[in-house]
Amino acid sequence: MELQDLTMKPKPQAPPTSGGLLHQLGDSAGTNNSPAHQVLELNDAVSEPMSYPFVLSFKNLTYSVKTRRKMSLPTCFRRTTTPEPPEGMTENQVTRTKVLLNDISGEAREGEIMAVLGASGSGKSTLIDALAHRISRESLKGTITLNGEVLESKLLKIISAYVMQDDLLFPMLTVEETLMFSAEFRLPRTLSKSKKKARVQALIDQLGLESAAKTVIGDEGHRGVSGGERRRVSIGIDIIHDPIVLFLDEPTSGLDSTSAYMVVKVLQRIAQTGSIVILSIHQPSYRLMSLLSSLIFLSQGQTVYIGSPDGVPQFFSEFGHPVPENEDRTEFALDFIRELEGTPDGTKNLVDFNKSWEMKNRRNNSENGSKDSKLSLKDAISASISRGKLVSGATNIVDANLSSSVPRFANPFWIEMIVIGKRSLLNSWRSPELFGIRLGAVMITGIILATMFWRLDNTPKGIQERLGFFAFAVSTTFYTCAEAIPVFLQERYIFMRETAYNAYRRSSYVLSHSIISIPSLLFLSLAFAATTFWAVGLAGGLSGFLFFFFFIFASFFAGNSFVTFLSGVVSHVMLGYTVVVAILAYFVLFSGFFITRDRIPPYWLWFHYASLVKYPYQGVLQNEFDDPTKCFIKGIQVFDNTPLVAVPDFLKLKLLKTMSDTLGMNITSSTCLTTGVDILKQTGGSEISKWNCLWKQEEVSDQYYLNSK
Repeated sequence: MELQDLTMKPKPQAPPTSGGLLHQLGDSAGTNNSPAHQVLELNDAVSEPMSYPFVLSFKNLTYSVKTRRKMSLPTCFRRTTTPEPPEGMTENQVTRTKVLLNDISGEAREGEIMAVLGASGSGKSTLIDALAHRISRESLKGTITLNGEVLESKLLKIISAYVMQDDLLFPMLTVEETLMFSAEFRLPRTLSKSKKKARVQALIDQLGLESAAKTVIGDEGHRGVSGGERRRVSIGIDIIHDPIVLFLDEPTSGLDSTSAYMVVKVLQRIAQTGSIVILSIHQPSYRLMSLLSSLIFLSQGQTVYIGSPDGVPQFFSEFGHPVPENEDRTEFALDFIRELEGTPDGTKNLVDFNKSWEMKNRRNNSENGSKDSKLSLKDAISASISRGKLVSGATNIVDANLSSSVPRFANPFWIEMIVIGKRSLLNSWRSPELFGIRLGAVMITGIILATMFWRLDNTPKGIQERLGFFAFAVSTTFYTCAEAIPVFLQERYIFMRETAYNAYRRSSYVLSHSIISIPSLLFLSLAFAATTFWAVGLAGGLSGFLFFFFFIFASFFAGNSFVTFLSGVVSHVMLGYTVVVAILAYFVLFSGFFITRDRIPPYWLWFHYASLVKYPYQGVLQNEFDDPTKCFIKGIQVFDNTPLVAVPDFLKLKLLKTMSDTLGMNITSSTCLTTGVDILKQTGGSEISKWNCLWKQEEVSDQYYLNSK
């Protein structure tokens, strides 16, 4: 991309939109001598519009939050005394109101870039969030209008885009693939595949990403695109549908001056295709200032200057503090505002002077006869679409109720599921080490269990060993799911960003990920079941193996669902690991292995039924012990778990004969005293059938998965 300012040459025609460029690309696709895609050049096509089809106005925006005073030590432990709270209130009930925005007004116009400047904590990001309806309307005072009409959140989400400060991208996708998936989410189904590809290619040219189109995004472990290119990709995925209004939270943060200039240059081109661009920026360089159309300086939530960059020197000169020669005007303004904030009066005088300055400029504009757009919002959006703007398929704005005439989502449910599934599979295919590590953990665990519990016999000791094997095997399937927490947390923020602006439905994401996880979980379950079932000597033959396999699969699926649920609740990796390990330990404790259901205190029974380990554990017990003809304790084996185990066998037989005489029944060395059904009754495993265990497990898993979104 050339690092030179755009030359503004008056032309009678309007600047080309991305949709118009897409139409040109579609028309030229059939010619042999045309290039594969074209670069969007605006140097000769930009004109000074006589009116502004879109004007975003905000008046008297005020936003405050209540902060509760921190708990303090009792008076006897304090070094100094503090004022007592008001009468009738305790000290902990005293709250303070912190004003983040205080009576801020202004307007942003199509074809221009409005920049919000100020020190950290001045309210820059809060103002951007307020304009983008990312703050609750109940707590925000003031009005926000587009072409004089109050904006509804539903409509704003469709015609706007919000670019976060952090670059939330899938590291293993290329730049082109990332933008293509965004196009499939945000562009309507009626647009053909070739048109979507053409739109992506045009956007790549517009963003200056031609050389990086086939390069993966990358992360700490994979080399990818540069920081400036990542930021432009982040912008691209949010403007793929060519929004009318674009909000950006510090898009140049963390970039060097050259990369920052290229990013803002791209934003200038986007604005000149018929969009309103509003961004927050910390301290722009001199070159960046030449690309900005209007500025808002904030100090502690108040406006200290609003106007064009060229008006900054005159503003401070009339205030009595002219900008020194050979000093950058922006740096001077920010440093001067910071100095005023440290004085007793703060920036009060500067805020009052700005109000009078605004009133004077408003009178001058009215005398010069400057006019805004006379188009209604409905007509302006319709005109914008007719010029080729791609607003998420909003081609049917025909009635007066704009928010109801524009579809909320660009594609139907099943299309969203296919695209989400395709993206997830592509990410998994390019990160085989994640599945490989999990498979390795499962196989190692299976081999250890198979060799530890090799060919268990049908004795009292064999019963206890079987119970231990089942408890460990089922719980291990859950613990191996914990290593997927970082992956889920990475997708969590991308999911929140994409669903915030209706890229797809939450239900589409949940169902798609549930379906595409099945093949890998089936493979893990088969590997574990095949490694352990016959080696341990479990009962049931082929049908018993299939039941064991399905219960292991249900455990993996429940573990995946549980980890996904916790990833939606806990946002920190290490905290997530701690919570997962702790809760899974509680699940094992209340599963019925350590203490049976009838021995659990009544106030803990709810946890027994909420335990994810309970159902597969009881299911595999029934699969093993549900044969009433299979005997596990015969004759003298009844003494094996007692101190009499060391007594010689002939004495044990005499004891059996004595017991027979006392009980009035014949008990010999071959008499079966305990069957599998008896074991199920003793362990509480016969509470529900194994089919119900499988059903309950899947039901609880689905609840966790749904609640995670």
